Amino acid sequence: MSNVAGKAYCLNVVTPTTRLNGWVKSLIFVVVRAFPVLMAGLRGLSVIHFARWVIIKRQDWPRFGRAAPRLHYDYTLFCSNFNGTWDQYIDAFSDGIPYMLDLAWFRDYRYPGSIPLQPFQRYIRDNQINTDYYYNATPGAAKRDVVAALRVWRAVRALAQIRPYLDPIAFEQEYNRMFTAIQNDLGAPGPGVVSSLPTERAQELRQQGINAEWRGLPPGITPYEDDQRGGI
Repeated sequence: MSNVAGKAYCLNVVTPTTRLNGWVKSLIFVVVRAFPVLMAGLRGLSVIHFARWVIIKRQDWPRFGRAAPRLHYDYTLFCSNFNGTWDQYIDAFSDGIPYMLDLAWFRDYRYPGSIPLQPFQRYIRDNQINTDYYYNATPGAAKRDVVAALRVWRAVRALAQIRPYLDPIAFEQEYNRMFTAIQNDLGAPGPGVVSSLPTERAQELRQQGINAEWRGLPPGITPYEDDQRGGI
């Protein structure tokens, strides 16, 4: 799948919003950056690499050498990378920071709210844009694996720095102390396991549904182009 690279999943969601809502949300984002404590629930989710919301004004939409598109809305772009399944991530988001999700998608077109969960999942799924190319420098390592590897690297480096000042017995003692401290960080990286067979099957059915929806559009017409024709 184009959205998956090793243990990481790339999520991109584009939703239409009015110009007034775009200004309001831009102000909200400024406040959140000034007071990071508001995102404490998100920072506590160890599976997330990063998450970002951006307001794209209708006049700033990429042209790629073509004439400027005539859009009826500004757009909210949400980008995130995380470990685990799509369902686990959306569930954690809805449970961890529901108030921030409601502010981030404040009055976006047909936004149902982050609670209850099912309508929110459907909203994200319907507005998700699949990634054409997704590169991960450490596909066999999740965020926790990388953090654990950094702890091992710091411990080994600290031991190497004091090695010239230790006799063999003292070095052995320091080595054993270090090994005991980092033994839980020495797991081998590798491909992620499927959380459950029903989850894997649900993902397959979801992708089939997305493909069927795209095939239902007129030939050569994408949802973005449908917006230009007044479809949204």
